[in-house]
Amino acid sequence: MKRRTFLAATALAAGLTSGAFAQDDPVKVGFVYVGPVGDGGWTYEHDQGRLAVEAHFGDAVETVYVESVPEGPDAERVMTQMALEGADLIFTTSFGYMDQTINVAAQFPDVMFEHATGYKRADNVSTYSARFYEGRAVQGHIAGQITESNIVGYIGSYPIPEVIRGINAAYLHARDVNPDVEFRIVWAYTWFDPAKEAEAANVLIEQGADVILQHTDSTAPQAAAQAAGDVYTFGQASDMYEFAPMPRVSSIIDDWAPYYIARTQAVIDGTWESTDTWDGIGPGMVGIGEITDAVPAEVKASAEALRDAIAAGEYHPFTGPINRQDGSAWLAEGETADDGTLLGMDFYVEGLTGTIPE
Repeated sequence: MKRRTFLAATALAAGLTSGAFAQDDPVKVGFVYVGPVGDGGWTYEHDQGRLAVEAHFGDAVETVYVESVPEGPDAERVMTQMALEGADLIFTTSFGYMDQTINVAAQFPDVMFEHATGYKRADNVSTYSARFYEGRAVQGHIAGQITESNIVGYIGSYPIPEVIRGINAAYLHARDVNPDVEFRIVWAYTWFDPAKEAEAANVLIEQGADVILQHTDSTAPQAAAQAAGDVYTFGQASDMYEFAPMPRVSSIIDDWAPYYIARTQAVIDGTWESTDTWDGIGPGMVGIGEITDAVPAEVKASAEALRDAIAAGEYHPFTGPINRQDGSAWLAEGETADDGTLLGMDFYVEGLTGTIPE
């Protein structure tokens, strides 16, 4: 038994505590990252959340992290080592860590685990994610109006519901403002590989795309667009401000800090329990980076209005009528998608071409 757990139990028996952990050591919080902390995107923002935890709690909390952990057996090894080294709370920050998180959590029932973007939970495993598709809707709204070739490129990581949702949301809102728009999708089969991401961007540019969206983590597509010239891009997961005002004209920013602070506080207070969190623009987990002056003023204004309507709950990005790719009805006029369907989304909407890889 950990010393802090023993102390808490002793204090409780003496009537000296009401659920909070009594401790003489800092709470130890671990983070497992799929990419390097300097990726400029997904992992960078998770690490900003870790740093926010340190700043908020000071000496009451110790954080540790391991970066560039592949999704697979090595992730299980890293999580196990963190638990053995005394972590009280472990955040596993990639979809492909799901089964490994569940496996390790079963071996360490006194350690709390938080898995990002997955759906498997246990008594000591919570899940959390952000409604990235809300940000994709805003990006699509802009992309459809600034493209001159009417070809928008999209770099997908893996064909999982999270990524498919984003493609659909972006396409629907690009098509709403530009019925002639066409999406070209390249699957990179990686979250972070600058060489592959740059290659995907260049393929899309060669195919005529003058706007590129990405669901991969590096800034390589931004650099490829900058080198090509006259190609617009959007930051992914982080602001990627170093490429503003052009080619990066806006971004989706993931803000994990409030969640990480709250969940760490729950461990300290002894109130942590297994939950599922899925927040978006309204609660601030998804942010829209500044829309630069490279975007026409009227487009910027309409994009900001769309952002605000989503944040206020006045508009849902998946509001019917919407058909599936094969023309069959999905959502009727005014009907909105339920979370269950969105979480398991495995189909394209009508108008998108190509098939989703198995």
